[in-house]
Amino acid sequence: MEHGEKQITVIDEQGNEVLCEVLFTFDSDQFQKSYVLYYPVGDTDEEEIEIHASSFEPNDENSEGELKPVESEEEWDLIEEMLNTFLDEEESE
Repeated sequence: MEHGEKQITVIDEQGNEVLCEVLFTFDSDQFQKSYVLYYPVGDTDEEEIEIHASSFEPNDENSEGELKPVESEEEWDLIEEMLNTFLDEEESE
């Protein structure tokens, strides 16, 4: 995956491919990683959208890169802070 992509395909726990809409991406100097927040396409009809987060590493061989799980509570805290800031900005527009 690359910064700026609008949709990505994610493999779920059952091995199914799920098309997801990218909410936003950001880089963290603190953790030296890039992160992507996304939700499954089609979930927008629900009252609450389940937002997922992963870190991602660009891959020289494959421009798509690789999604990785978030590893620490500190990373989750940063992601939650970034999501709240994003949502606050969306509401004020």
